[in-house]
Amino acid sequence: MRRAALVLAAGLLIGATGGDDPLTRPITGADAARWLEPDAPLPVFAGLGYVGPKRVKQAVIDTGKGLVLIDAGLPEGLPVLRAHLAELGYRIDQVKWLLVTEPHYDHAGAIAAVVRESGAQVYASASAAAALRNGISGDEDPQRASLIAYAPVRTVRVVKDGQRLHLGKVTITARAMPGHTPGSMGWSWQTCTPADGCAKVFFAASLNSLTAGTYRYRDHPQLVAGLRRSIAMLRDEPCDVLLSNHAEHSGADLRAAARRAGTTPDPMRAPGACKAMADKYAALLDAQLSREDAASK
Repeated sequence: MRRAALVLAAGLLIGATGGDDPLTRPITGADAARWLEPDAPLPVFAGLGYVGPKRVKQAVIDTGKGLVLIDAGLPEGLPVLRAHLAELGYRIDQVKWLLVTEPHYDHAGAIAAVVRESGAQVYASASAAAALRNGISGDEDPQRASLIAYAPVRTVRVVKDGQRLHLGKVTITARAMPGHTPGSMGWSWQTCTPADGCAKVFFAASLNSLTAGTYRYRDHPQLVAGLRRSIAMLRDEPCDVLLSNHAEHSGADLRAAARRAGTTPDPMRAPGACKAMADKYAALLDAQLSREDAASK
């Protein structure tokens, strides 16, 4: 009954706005084609899918009692999400829990629409939750000057670093990853199937030290320290499978391509991937700070 009411409300809203739905209205303008570059859904293991356009990915986890979705992507990417879930045998209204890596529009823009269709409960860090409720980050975000607003997410459950969420038959641990945004969060869990055995999976938040406008990391030593802690945590993470919203950040794009090409042993199992991603972004942070220091002389 609850889901039927949600669908009816969605229909009424679209009708009342002449077909212009504020929760799915495109927000990226001329950049939409780049953001929505096609990709195929990847069944990583039974009960774990990697879905979404090439540049904006989500993970879907079948807990046996509903789906977990990690990130939701852009509002204009919602048809892709629906289609990819269908290819894996799921529906968007089966999403019961939605975990957020960061509150930027490319990760969170479609959350309000997914929640409307599914009634999913949203989980995020305290800082990310505040941004989600506003539909955009505040001035504390290094990229604030270039961010795009999206439909706010009114109800968000706040989780802390190390907190375990028991979702259906899966336990997922929140891992604080501040730096790219103050409230970034990674998510780790173990998946076990008779065919694939067990694997420790990590869905990483972005670690790139991008800035916009006049923001300088050197002026925010606490965020720099947080980013270094995030990098150190990821370096030590015992992960077998590493995924990320932007697949190229973690190398998941190359591993997925190798999987599709039939490479053996399974390239999605890459125990060194977490360390490799950490080392990559440690070097980029050092380069960013060096550029800022040089510019201030």
